[in-house]
Amino acid sequence: MIYRTLGRTRIRVSEIGMGCEGFVDKPYEQVLAFVDRMEALGVNCIDLYTSNPEVRSNLGRALRGRREKFVLQAHLCSVWKDGQYKRTRDIGEVREGFADQLKRLETDRVEIGMIHYVDSLADWDTVVNGPVMAYARELKTAGTIGCTGLSSHNPEVALAAVNTGLIDVLMFSVNPCYDLQPAGEDVEELWAPKNYENNLVNMDPQRQELYETCQRLGVGITVMKAFGGGDLLSETLSPAGRALTAFQCLHYALTRPAVASVMCGARTLEDLDASAAYEDAPESEKDYAAALAALPKISWQGHCMYCGHCAPCPKGIDVASVTKFLNLCRAQGAVPETVREHYAVLPHRAAECIACGACEKRCPFGVPIVENMKQAAALFGA
Repeated sequence: MIYRTLGRTRIRVSEIGMGCEGFVDKPYEQVLAFVDRMEALGVNCIDLYTSNPEVRSNLGRALRGRREKFVLQAHLCSVWKDGQYKRTRDIGEVREGFADQLKRLETDRVEIGMIHYVDSLADWDTVVNGPVMAYARELKTAGTIGCTGLSSHNPEVALAAVNTGLIDVLMFSVNPCYDLQPAGEDVEELWAPKNYENNLVNMDPQRQELYETCQRLGVGITVMKAFGGGDLLSETLSPAGRALTAFQCLHYALTRPAVASVMCGARTLEDLDASAAYEDAPESEKDYAAALAALPKISWQGHCMYCGHCAPCPKGIDVASVTKFLNLCRAQGAVPETVREHYAVLPHRAAECIACGACEKRCPFGVPIVENMKQAAALFGA
């Protein structure tokens, strides 16, 4: 298993994480089997959006004696009320629900305290200027949560949140189809068939800005909906007009800027094994570039997907990394200090480009790589 640092938090998380779907409606013995398999595979990050008390209790029991081996992404504002899940901003319910969660998980702290499901700017205003954010900051100061997170499907809201500096971790929906859709408060619109009736071209600029802003500010991203609820894996259900493989979806998410871990919705041990097998899969099975370039309803023409097909460069330039640093600066309108320093340690830089064009011939998306190298050399002075 490969581990990545979750932004500025310094927390190390496995590239393949675990959504909590697999723990729902399962007896303790099956939850224990999941945790045993996760430990064996090296899957260490668990998202806990569900407020189901049985899930929390079973997981807490299964983690006994090995709690320190796992990173818990536990949600604030997701509570159990009248026998069912409820999203709440009532601070009394939030406090009571989180205290109950810690008790059932048999722990006095969690690594990530995730403010649950903020998809509108009005809701974000309520959160950031009200008692919910004050409570999250209180928990962080006390060490009860290691860092503050926020889950959202709306790039406009997510951008507003990460730009405050209050959010350390963003849980966001990332897949090739969602990335084409503009910001909106209704998550169902991301998958509405009418939005895919016409050909779609290139990633929504606000989503690209979000990923690049997170990278620049050190906000780590944990991914939900990487498979679009499974629809992307189905020839008949995929709005892209063609199915992708699980490995391609995982690789797409993990090559977006700032992404550290993908929370896979494994409902069986076989599902978990299949996602974890990504780590040992050959690059040819992970490669999404040819698949995306051939999708009948979608085009990424001229857009760098960081897929690496431009390699190898005869001068040894890591073209994808140079392009990523260039895009980060374009989004900022300046050269951030962190980007400058990361660029400076590259063994080969854009100024070494001899404009041979070999990279452009290999690029499935028609990116003007030679021009990008010229711009990067001018921008960074090397």
